[in-house]
Amino acid sequence: MLVALIAFLGLSSIKSAFSQTDSVPDFKLSVDLYSSYIWRGSELGKGPAIQPSIKYTVKSLSLMAWGSFDFNGYQETDLYLSYALPAGFSVGLSDYYLSNLKYFDCSNVSGSHAFELSLNFTKGKCSLSANYILNKAGGIGSQGDDKYFEAAYAFKKFDVFLGAGDGWYTYNPKTNKDQFALCNIGIGTTRKLKITETFVVPIKGQLIFNPDKEQMFIVAGFNF
Repeated sequence: MLVALIAFLGLSSIKSAFSQTDSVPDFKLSVDLYSSYIWRGSELGKGPAIQPSIKYTVKSLSLMAWGSFDFNGYQETDLYLSYALPAGFSVGLSDYYLSNLKYFDCSNVSGSHAFELSLNFTKGKCSLSANYILNKAGGIGSQGDDKYFEAAYAFKKFDVFLGAGDGWYTYNPKTNKDQFALCNIGIGTTRKLKITETFVVPIKGQLIFNPDKEQMFIVAGFNF
């Protein structure tokens, strides 16, 4: 049923996007290189991570394949679908998948996919997001009903963000418990490294603190 719902939403969005005669499809390929992979306040994998992506956009619809791979065996390949709505809102559906697990395993015990619905809002320099994991998948670690909320604000030279969640984000395997808590507080900045007159590489840095796990990270990366 879940796979059918995803397919229906995807086909409906594609049909709506292509029904607009002035739609101009666009493909974008990019590669990021980060010193470590920190996602919503938690470290995934170990060491530097290469993160390629392929994005297809037509009018209000965006489809993206994104991955993260390090040199210690961590492999993640995700699929995203998002649709822009009026007044700065957008809705999305994500499929998080770990590449070392069987692709068609959607069971609760050893499932390799976590499916997430998201609602996002952006106005000026402020952005808000609400995210909800639909299923339990033991292989990838989702608990089911996992919630994550984040607010961010971009100042002139830096941005700040604050995130809180439960389930996946605060689960403690030693106690087999989780609680809704702050798990992702940070500040970041982006600079442009001029290589030649026509080639500029964005450099991004973040300082991230997870109050729930009492961990702090500093991350830097390049985008190509």
